[in-house]
Amino acid sequence: MKHYIIDGNNLIGKDKILNQIQKKNKQQSREKLSFMLSRYFSSTKSSVSLHFDGFEKESVKTSNLKIIYSNNSSADNKIKSEIEKSKNPRNIILITSDNNLIEFGRVCSCKVIRSEDFTYQLKQANEDFEDQIKTGTNLNVEEYKKLFGVNSSDND
Repeated sequence: MKHYIIDGNNLIGKDKILNQIQKKNKQQSREKLSFMLSRYFSSTKSSVSLHFDGFEKESVKTSNLKIIYSNNSSADNKIKSEIEKSKNPRNIILITSDNNLIEFGRVCSCKVIRSEDFTYQLKQANEDFEDQIKTGTNLNVEEYKKLFGVNSSDND
C-alpha cells in the first residue's frame, strides 16, 4: 500500500489561498488543508500522514489522515524519522519542496512530489468536488457527512 508523507507547512506555503489564511489564522489553514486532503484521499487505499511544525492547539477531525505535530522538534525531523522507520520506503510518496527533505527522501528510495505539483492536483480535485456539490451529482451520504464534518459514530 502506498503511504503519503506530507510536509503540511510546506504545502500550505505553496498554495496561495492557504498561505493567505495562515498569515491570519494558522489553525484555520491547517484545518482547511486537512479537509482538502481528506477529500482527495477518500477514494484511495493509501495511508497518509500529515506533518505540521509546533503543537496541536485544536484537534482536527479527519477519518483518513494521521496528523502529526512536531512539538519541540521540527516537522522535518519527524518526517525523516518516519521514513527511516519504514519497512519499505519504496512505498512512500513524500510531498514537499524542502530541498533537504527531497534529497533525504530520494536517498531512501521514496518517490518525491514537489508541493507545487501536488497543490495543482489537489486544486483540480477540489474544483471537481465543488462542481459535484453545485450540481448535486455523485455525492452519497458519507461524502455529505465528510463535507459537513459529521462522523457516523456521532449519531450513535
